[in-house]
Amino acid sequence: MYGSYTGRSRTRRRATAGFRAAGTAAALCAALLLAGCSGDGGSGGDGGDGQDSPAAVEQQPKATDPYWVNPEGNAARQVAAYTKDGDEKNAALIRKIAEQPVGEWISPDNAEAQVKGVTEAAAKADREALLVLYNIPHRDCGQFSKGGAADGDAYRAWVDGVAKGIGDRPATVILEPDALLHLVDGCTPQEFHEERYDLLKGAIERLKQQPAATVYLDAGNAGWQTPDALFQPLQRAGIAAADGFSLNVSNFQTTAVSTEFGKKLSAKIDGKPFVVDTSRNGNGPYQGGDPAETWCNPPGRALGEVPTTKTGDELVDAYLWIKRPGESDGDCKGGPKAGDWWPEYALGLARATK
Repeated sequence: MYGSYTGRSRTRRRATAGFRAAGTAAALCAALLLAGCSGDGGSGGDGGDGQDSPAAVEQQPKATDPYWVNPEGNAARQVAAYTKDGDEKNAALIRKIAEQPVGEWISPDNAEAQVKGVTEAAAKADREALLVLYNIPHRDCGQFSKGGAADGDAYRAWVDGVAKGIGDRPATVILEPDALLHLVDGCTPQEFHEERYDLLKGAIERLKQQPAATVYLDAGNAGWQTPDALFQPLQRAGIAAADGFSLNVSNFQTTAVSTEFGKKLSAKIDGKPFVVDTSRNGNGPYQGGDPAETWCNPPGRALGEVPTTKTGDELVDAYLWIKRPGESDGDCKGGPKAGDWWPEYALGLARATK
């Protein structure tokens, strides 16, 4: 994904796998059977189904962090594997990730069942699901995460499935990282522009029919384009009907820089609030190496602010971990394919975190 586009928002598709909250394994696996329940494996260990038993993780305090911590995620499984091997030092490092809520990236297939499983598990834990929709046609311009829905009709049907899966349960949706930005930077061919604007606008309208759905349309990051270049495309894509916009998804721009950028953009679109992905921005963007790959598994990065809705700024609705820390950006710098769990990189993020 992303080829040589310097400074862009770097997003990785991650199919949602099994989501078995304690005491609800059977129900959730039934709901997610077609979506590949228990597919989020780590390394080593066996939970009785050929996978690592997840580490016990608790939900964060609801007042400051209302989002659901998936007890079956890659990081939780890695903690369990290290613990089983007696490696308490590395288990403690990965627990920094396992105990925080991260985005659940919805895969192209069986969206309704996936989303229903996630939102039901979150609701049973008295928390809110954080969903990432990344399936727009002609996604990623042929780079690491190329693909997406076959056409506009397939995408509309997919979004409808997502909305049905949400039902009346609370869910925050990050809508199509990079999709708008690729219209602005020219990566997406001109012949697809009108359709994409229509699809984004339609997705917002459909998702907002769900009574407890909150929708943020992605607007890239502070290192890629300017507020002046973005506000009209955001308006064309239906930002007026959304709850706000998202910034820094899968990128490394600092929270301070992202907030300043977001406020300038917000001022041009009727004061819309925004959320910032702080999953890997603790040390800011990478300054060394090939400038075309500063986004792809850059070394020396760190976890950023933990997810919270208590940001201290009325325009910043939340700091979120939208990108899942420890999952690869692509097969660069020794990493596995985009979206695959990479424990060595996860350890690096945790070690570098102050």
